[in-house]
Amino acid sequence: MKRIILILVVLVGMGSMNFAGAQQVSKEVYAKDHVPNRKPIPYAHIREADVLWAKKVWRVIDLREKINLPMFYPTRPMDDRMSLIDLLYYGITYEGLTAYSTITEDEFEMPLTQEQVARQMGAIADTSYITNPETGQVEEKILGGSVNSTEFKQVMLKEIWFFDRNYSRMDVRIVGLCPIREFVPQGAGEEAQVRRSQAFWIYFPEARPLLASHEVFNPRNDAQRRSFDDVFIKRYFGSYIYREANVYNNRTIEEYTAGMEAMMESERIKEEMFNMEHDMWEF
Repeated sequence: MKRIILILVVLVGMGSMNFAGAQQVSKEVYAKDHVPNRKPIPYAHIREADVLWAKKVWRVIDLREKINLPMFYPTRPMDDRMSLIDLLYYGITYEGLTAYSTITEDEFEMPLTQEQVARQMGAIADTSYITNPETGQVEEKILGGSVNSTEFKQVMLKEIWFFDRNYSRMDVRIVGLCPIREFVPQGAGEEAQVRRSQAFWIYFPEARPLLASHEVFNPRNDAQRRSFDDVFIKRYFGSYIYREANVYNNRTIEEYTAGMEAMMESERIKEEMFNMEHDMWEF
């Protein structure tokens, strides 16, 4: 009798396990372990004596350009990927990524708290008045704001270009990145102009482990998706030069020219760097 009861218990247990396994729906034909477990490739060591020439520049990545759309979408986090802005906010909130204030520009001197970051990203608390169903009185209620990542249309990069004679090549190191928010102030009229503001600065070397473990959509092959670190290190993005290091307090191009001339000035700086690389070679 005991043997029969034991057999019934085993059969019932196996049936429940099979039922539980049947309830698990696999969204992929294989487990995606490659990108989530990736680590950033360390930079090669650079000696000061090997750097013959260097220039500090600031670039702007417009996330609305076709080549940059994989960093802008999805507008809401999905199971396998999220946008660059959502990833940075996730890293600040849950992974201990440090965000720095824009008051000191890009010197990474003033860390921000999570509340300050949320405020810089537009998550402003709002006051609402509701009627209490029990007392019938109107009460004030403060509602917390939410971050809208679609308001961030651009990202600024601070990078250093240099010629390394040890490898005989021009190389670049991204130092930091800063999301730029475009929004209309609350309570403004229909004719209000869109405002642009820098949210915070992220020290890029600190963010590389987070960027390397999250994938970006690849329109040509779902099985070979890149990581955000690949996008930045391998230069899979479009951008234009916004500023170069100069004697005038590192003024921006917009401060001394505008329109078509500003675009030509950006291209002039780019061509100057290109020619410098060729001038370093000896034929």
